[in-house]
Order: sequence, then structure tokens, then C-alpha cells
Amino acid sequence: MQRAEILNSITEKSDVSVLIIGAGINGVGAFRDLALQGVDVLLIDRSDFCSGASAASSHMAHGGIRYLENGEFRLVREAVEERNRLIQNAPHYVSPLPTVIPIFKWFSGFLNAPLKFLGLLDRPSERGAAIIKMGLIMYDAYTGAERTVPRHEFLRREAALARYPQLNPEIVSIAEYYDGLIRAPERLCVELVADGEAAGGRALNYVSVTGAAGGQVRLQDEMSGESLTVQPQVVINAAGPWIDFANQALGQTTQFIGGTKGSHLVLDHPELRQAIGEHEFFFENNDGRIVLICPLSQRVLVGTSDIRITDPDEAVCTEEEIDYFLGMTARVFPGIKVDRSQIVFTFSGVRPLPAADAKTTGQISRDHSIETVEAGNGLDFPILSLVGGKWTTFRAFAEQTSDQVLQRLGQARQSSTRNTAIGGGKEYPRTEAEQRAWIEAQHNATGLPREMIATLLQRYGTLAAPMSAALAAKQEQGATMPLQHQPDYWRGEVAYLAQMEKIVHLDDFILRRSSLGMLGLVTRPLLEELATVLGDVLGWSAAEQQAELARTVALLTRRHRMQL
Repeated sequence: MQRAEILNSITEKSDVSVLIIGAGINGVGAFRDLALQGVDVLLIDRSDFCSGASAASSHMAHGGIRYLENGEFRLVREAVEERNRLIQNAPHYVSPLPTVIPIFKWFSGFLNAPLKFLGLLDRPSERGAAIIKMGLIMYDAYTGAERTVPRHEFLRREAALARYPQLNPEIVSIAEYYDGLIRAPERLCVELVADGEAAGGRALNYVSVTGAAGGQVRLQDEMSGESLTVQPQVVINAAGPWIDFANQALGQTTQFIGGTKGSHLVLDHPELRQAIGEHEFFFENNDGRIVLICPLSQRVLVGTSDIRITDPDEAVCTEEEIDYFLGMTARVFPGIKVDRSQIVFTFSGVRPLPAADAKTTGQISRDHSIETVEAGNGLDFPILSLVGGKWTTFRAFAEQTSDQVLQRLGQARQSSTRNTAIGGGKEYPRTEAEQRAWIEAQHNATGLPREMIATLLQRYGTLAAPMSAALAAKQEQGATMPLQHQPDYWRGEVAYLAQMEKIVHLDDFILRRSSLGMLGLVTRPLLEELATVLGDVLGWSAAEQQAELARTVALLTRRHRMQL
């Protein structure tokens, strides 16, 4: 359903069973799950889908091996199981990621867990090979008999340096195990929204909450300024680090969130990219902070920080964080020099962690919970605030949330999402032979070049099929013409996404419907070209195109340190 149609439907009938505030991964997951149960659910976000904390992830689908040290065994088990499900249900975006832990001591860290439990240890001692081995044995056990990913292995110094010649020769060994890489988190989120809409849910970006009273919630369309009113039976507050702000807009005072900021750099560094290969390097820096260096297409992702912050709107990657990230690579690759000239993109977000009095940010639980404000205090409906959570466990958290909502609505669960494919992961061809056959079938059906179809399959999974058909139908209108300033994209491809995925602003495409921004592939001429292509579809005037261009340039330079 198009944006205008949804706005009209709310005007005509304001009753809705569930209103979800916040379209990050927690809100989108709950939206999809509830829609699949036949619930009348409306999802809104004051900005674009997946534009807040969920857009600032480390691109990991991981079990959180380091959480074992905090004694969060249930969380690790759940996360490993959900990691495996993501690899199965979204194979076009989530894949097994071999991960390397460089180890500098044989025996160290045995007392970390008990001392942290007793509150006697703020900063852990360095983790040695023996304790890491114990953790990985447990980690592998959680994967279960299906072996979605291979078991871990250890390599002694000589074998490790033979495999990774640039690695710090001071290591005593390395451990290799598997987690998952989410190649395009924002696209995964957008496809979850589409799945929920296909099941009957309604989703709106750029709609904010302005107030509430009795059984009504007042909304505002951020594009037109128009006011709307909905009457929900249940409200889910999935605003992430903005949860307390959203509750305040609803007239409720809460202190559920004690978020921490995490920042990342994306580097164009061929030497470092070659040194890590297709492996993530996950290691403990000199100060005890767990950090990572990860492949992201032909770039290198470096992160992350963990800094307390009160206002999530102020989250940007600072000069101090950049200095820290540039320096930390020397811990494992001392011969590789990294400097500011190699940075093509930075991003920062706030984890919606629970308010806690932990001595260090690393001790704050990464688990999720539902904090409920029951009806009363001027409101006729309950508010369920989704605190914590992470990308890997979003499906399980959504299921738990839906079960609570269904109980309140007096409805039964109709289906489970445990084995439900996401977006372009449906009927995805997994082997090379299956992919060749799929591409050939689409080539025969549309007449489009096999290379184009292969690119679309890699980019969108099996959603490339309807897109290919749409491009073929409009070849005479120039749909298959490549963009002049980014020939790997086609004009019809951009137009199709604008029509089908609720693009409102130019930066929606740059940052969330594509990876162009994240990979540092944006130039001023490309932005001008895209403003024209999107403007033709969305009806932008020449002045509106210029306004979108100015908006996007300001955003990319201010928040992401891009040079345009």
C-alpha cells in the first residue's frame, strides 16, 4: 500500500489494534510478526525505516561469545540459535563469517567471570588461549546438531602467521570460529517491512507522535504537516534509545534507557582488506575493549566504541574515537599503517540498553526485556516498551512481544516465524549451480543480460525477479540504462525502489535502500543524477530536487564525514 493510501485509510478509520512507534529492527520485527498473525497493526517512525540505532550496527549476526563472561548463558544460546535462523531465512544478506581471535597469552582470564559476578573486577584481565578455548567449546555446543556453521579451530603461532602473514608476530596462537555477517542490515529491515505489509500490516515512515489522551494518539505527517489521530488497543514503544522520549510524548515519564554510543569507520584500505581476507578479526585492544576489523564488500569496517550518552540525537563519531580506531589496528597488524585519508564513511548510534548502575559499560546486559506501563494516568491503553535487544535476536524478541500482545487482544498465534524466509531470501538459490539456473530462467523470461540479473540477484535476492520484469517492461523508456556516475546501478532499478519501498528523501536511497553511502561510493555528480531520477518518479520540482541535494550533502558531511 502506498504512503498516501495509508494516510487516507487512517483518516477514514482511526481504530487500530496495535500501534508500533519506531521502525528500527525491534519495531519492524514486531510489526512483521503481528501482521502474520492477522493483527491490524500500524508501524510509524518519525524518520525513515531503520534510520536510527539499527542503522549503526557492526553488521554482525553473532551469539555474543563475550557475554559468556557475564554469565548470560540464556542470551548466548538464544543468540546462537537466532544467528543460525538468520543465515537460513535471509541467505541473500546473512552468511557465515569466519572470525579470527588473535591470542597473546596461553593462560589468563580464568577469574574474570567469578570476579565480575562478585563485583570485584571492572576491567578484565587479558583472555588467554585456555579460557577462549573453553568459551568456544560452549559456543559450538549451542549451535546444535544441524551445524549451520563449522566448529572452531586453534592454530599455533607458526601456522597462524603462515595463513595471515601481516599478523602481529607476538601472538601465541589464534582461534578461528564462525558467526554471521549481515551484509546490508538496512535492506533487510526494509524487506521485513514489506513482508509485514504483504500480510496486511500498514507502515509509515516520516510520521511522529505529538501527544496522547484517553484512547487517542495524535500523529503528524512530517512531510505535509497534517495531523492524524489513531485509537489503538495496545501501543508498542520500539523507539530504541528514544524510548523515554517517546513515552514522554505520550504523557508518561519513564527512565528505561541507559544507552551507550557505538561508532565505526569504513576504510578504503586495499592492504588491510587483503590482510584480513574474508575474515573478521575480533580481538581485545590494549585497554581491554573488545573491537573488530571486518570485511565489508571491498572496504574494511572498524569498530566499535561503547560510551555512555544521554541524548541519542547527538551521536556522531568523534575525533577521539577516530584516533582510537586508527590506532587499534596496530594491535594485530603492526606493519599496516592506517590514517584519516583512508576513511570513506563514519557512523554512530546508541544501543537501547537498560538503565543500569554498572561500573563499566561492558557489564550492562545486552539482553532484551519488555517494560509495561499499564493503562491509566490519562491513557486507556497499555504501552509496551521494548528495551535492549540486538540485530541477531530481533525475531525472538518480536515473537515474545507478539505473544504478550496477542494475549491482551484475546487472539491466538496463527504461525511461527522461526523458519519463515525474509524478503528476497524466499526460494533463494543457494548453490552456484542453482544460481546459474535461476539467472538463466530470468534471462529467458525477460531478455535482460545475464550479468544484470546476476547483479540484481546478489543485491536483492529473489526480489530481483519482479524487479527484472519491471525493468524489461520499461526498456524503451530507458529503464535498463546504467547511471552515468555509478554504472553498476540502472535508472529503472532506482525508480523501482522509489515506487515500491516508500522512498521519501534522497538520503533514503543513498543510506538505506542501497549501500552506496556506507561504502563511500557517493559523489556530488552521482547525487545530482539520483535527485533527477528519483525526482521524476516522486514528482519533485526542480527546487525540490535542489533541496533534496542540499539536505543529503549536509547530512553526509556532518554525520558521516564524507567529502562531497
